[in-house]
Amino acid sequence: MEAKKGNIVYLGAAFVLGMLILGGSLVLMVNNLKSYDRCVTVKGLCEKEVMADKVIWPIVYKQAGNNLGELYNRVKEMNGVIVSFLKDAGVSDGEITTNAPSILDTQTNLYGERKEYRYIVTAGVTVCSEQVPLIVKLQTEQAKLYEKGIPVGMGENWSYPTVYSFTGLNDIKPTMIEEATINARQAAEKFAKDSNSKLGKIKNATQGQFSVSDRDSNTPYIKNVRVVTNVVYYLKD
Repeated sequence: MEAKKGNIVYLGAAFVLGMLILGGSLVLMVNNLKSYDRCVTVKGLCEKEVMADKVIWPIVYKQAGNNLGELYNRVKEMNGVIVSFLKDAGVSDGEITTNAPSILDTQTNLYGERKEYRYIVTAGVTVCSEQVPLIVKLQTEQAKLYEKGIPVGMGENWSYPTVYSFTGLNDIKPTMIEEATINARQAAEKFAKDSNSKLGKIKNATQGQFSVSDRDSNTPYIKNVRVVTNVVYYLKD
């Protein structure tokens, strides 16, 4: 009988001890879960200025006349002058394309005013090059073509713009993402310090899209590359 009472007491004590341990574990689990609910979301920005590494430069002009044969010979001569101007400056044959001329017959416009010249020809040469600094320099020297009677770009800059592009994005992506992530962590650490917390591990992160834009309208050959990362960190006491 005494043995049975001892076993009951022992089992009761073990049960109570087990409940205390279980309760403590539950409290610890709840506290841990609550700590995981505490997060901070920050953004990390990285911007970089780079030089464009490719340029497409349409050198376009117009000529008017009443004789197509004469216009053709004039265009051929002017294209030759432009090509010589480019090659003398260091532009290679493979970077130069002579455009097919576009001809407008003003007499086909039955409702328009009779023009002095029947034909208007749009012609020129296109440069596609990776020698961006050279092309920028040549654009400032277009007056040499004006001196030879070739009105390149006259009123056509909007229709035939020079396009500068940057193709080396993959080369700078890793370092820019790293810098953006560092900036995000610095912002998160500041937030944690201000809230009397400690910064935990990353809960999740997303990389924003890279954007490449002109730095300004006057220097379109200088590009601004930008990326923003979004990072969520855990906070802990």
